[in-house]
Amino acid sequence: MKITKKIKGYSVAKPDEAAAPAAVTATVTDSPAVAEVIQMHEKVERPETLIGATYKIKSPLFEHSLYVTINDIVLNAGTEFELRRPFEIFINSKNMEHFQWIVALTRIMSAVFRKGGDVTFLVEELKAVFDPRGGYFKAGGVYMPSIVAELGAVIEQHMKMIGLLHDPELDEHQKKLIAEKRAAYEARSKKKSDAGALTADATSNGGIDGSIAGAGAGSVSKSAESGSAFPAGASLCHKCNTSAVIVMDGCETCLNCGYSKCG
Repeated sequence: MKITKKIKGYSVAKPDEAAAPAAVTATVTDSPAVAEVIQMHEKVERPETLIGATYKIKSPLFEHSLYVTINDIVLNAGTEFELRRPFEIFINSKNMEHFQWIVALTRIMSAVFRKGGDVTFLVEELKAVFDPRGGYFKAGGVYMPSIVAELGAVIEQHMKMIGLLHDPELDEHQKKLIAEKRAAYEARSKKKSDAGALTADATSNGGIDGSIAGAGAGSVSKSAESGSAFPAGASLCHKCNTSAVIVMDGCETCLNCGYSKCG
């Protein structure tokens, strides 16, 4: 008897059980085929073509921009177990000053990607790197402590795009609380601004009022340039590194991630 498929079970046949071989044959031949799910590991060979994305990093610490390319491999393509996982990373720039550490970092990260397992820890490790010269703010009021931290933010953005990372969802109560805090803060700021304008108008009948109007226009222009979606007086949140913290009733609340010192 020739068995062409994998045997998943067996039993010892007795001499008086002549029908046993037929039963075994039926079990072997009639068993449905089970697809093998491939997970990312270091033995997976690189295909000829990979899909990916390129991200631009424009930092005031560098004269030229950095271009970060992350290529992904698709595992179990065409099945319900299809996965897209990062496979390699490249960083290119006209600036050759930091070429050595950039090449070393990309090779190490590519090796970690190909090793498989949970590679999301790279995001937190990179974002926790601080530049001794100080960091900078991106458009939108997001603080970056170093160029390496922004590289970690790019990898985080890519992992979210391919479904490897997910943003924590705020529940309805948190969303409602944030909306109420923001509305109250903006209403209070507007009330103070109107009161200041009336006082200045009554004092100089236009002179100081014109300067205040100019200052107000300047602040609006500055806010527009920064591209921030949060109030101009907001401070930096130490949890999400975004200038979105306001103080209401003596309690600091972040309008971006919902963090509050008051719980």
